[in-house]
Amino acid sequence: MLRACVTPRLAPEGEPDVALVHASSQYRPTRVLILGSAGFVGSSVLRHLEAAGVTVVGLPRTDLDLSDADASDRLASLLRPDDTLVFAAADAPVKNNKMLLNNLRMAEAVCAALSQQPVAHLVYISSDAVYADAPLPLDEESPTSPSSLHGVMHLAREVMLANAGPAAFCIVRPTLIYGPGDPHNGYGPNQFLNLVQQGLPITLFGEGEERRDHVHIDDVADLVARIVSHQSTGVLNAATGNVVSFREAAETVISASSAEIVIDTRPRSGPMPHGGYRPFDPGATHRAFPDFAYRTLTEGLAGA
Repeated sequence: MLRACVTPRLAPEGEPDVALVHASSQYRPTRVLILGSAGFVGSSVLRHLEAAGVTVVGLPRTDLDLSDADASDRLASLLRPDDTLVFAAADAPVKNNKMLLNNLRMAEAVCAALSQQPVAHLVYISSDAVYADAPLPLDEESPTSPSSLHGVMHLAREVMLANAGPAAFCIVRPTLIYGPGDPHNGYGPNQFLNLVQQGLPITLFGEGEERRDHVHIDDVADLVARIVSHQSTGVLNAATGNVVSFREAAETVISASSAEIVIDTRPRSGPMPHGGYRPFDPGATHRAFPDFAYRTLTEGLAGA
């Protein structure tokens, strides 16, 4: 058995253990089902697994809407005991109570389906939003105390799924994801890329001084594929360990394009999210997968 060198802690009842553990050095699942396979993360995971020769079944919302009343029964009928299930479906980002409750109903359907038909391995795509803010780099053992509805949703789902009792359960918590195919156009590298491609100015909040960690979509998908291939359990953050300001990100996008783009600023209407600083310690990733290396923002944008 391969074991990531992360100091384990005793998880509260109903929460997953933090230490990432590999059940196998090379595990090939009979089949992988992906909930949310048409989404930003789910579609990329699907491509990575197919490229590795894994049998993958995509379940986009158009084929299985987890909000439907019969979703749990329909999902249970599709599952097999030796399946790996990747849960990447969400109504996100969560902006109000209605969206929060809808996401919890979706998780409830998955839990009910697993109670009818357990699977060999469950991988849940969560978010770094579950963590409390801290001045030191966050890691997998950092306290989970979300300050946003989006973080509350993911943490509640994590606990619900852990209580569903999957034989092998892994949680992946990405930080801000960028790269081709992002449908959200959220503030950050993807929005900046879209503006530059249209020849439009980039508008920063404040002076763009807020510093965050940005992870490329292909790195997230690569990690999920590795977790699947090792039947890993526990928790893993998908974060590079490098923080850059939004101004730096905008300047990097502009310099990579050779376009004449103006950077404007807009006064903030409130405090900076996370106090303007959200660093991560990527040590657990490197210990679990020594041959893996995160892209720098410059490298990721060059390939976008």
